[in-house]
Amino acid sequence: QVKLVESGGGSVQPGGSLRLSCAVSGVPSITDVVMSWHRQPPGKERELVATISSTVYNIKYADSVKGRFTMSRGSARTTVYLQMNSLKAEDTAMYYCNAEFSRHGIRIGELWGQGTQVTVSS
Repeated sequence: QVKLVESGGGSVQPGGSLRLSCAVSGVPSITDVVMSWHRQPPGKERELVATISSTVYNIKYADSVKGRFTMSRGSARTTVYLQMNSLKAEDTAMYYCNAEFSRHGIRIGELWGQGTQVTVSS
């Protein structure tokens, strides 16, 4: 019933922009959802890029993307975006959306997106 779909990756030149989208559907209203964007550059470990709560507008960013990336929510609390500006070659990675579900403060599960490739090169 619960589904997560992400999209928006592509290839751009340095300084360009991309907007990633992640939509989660079928989540019961009583379930709290914390959504986040992660990325995994070639040959490196997966890292957290940004995260946001579905109920509290408190966004956290990795230092490497502050001032360049903006995470936001759509009209639905379980729809999020990652606006990526001033892209650099080091931003090249597979980007993954994650949704962590909890009830009454207890984690009950999570979903990962299939990944969307972002490539920044001249």
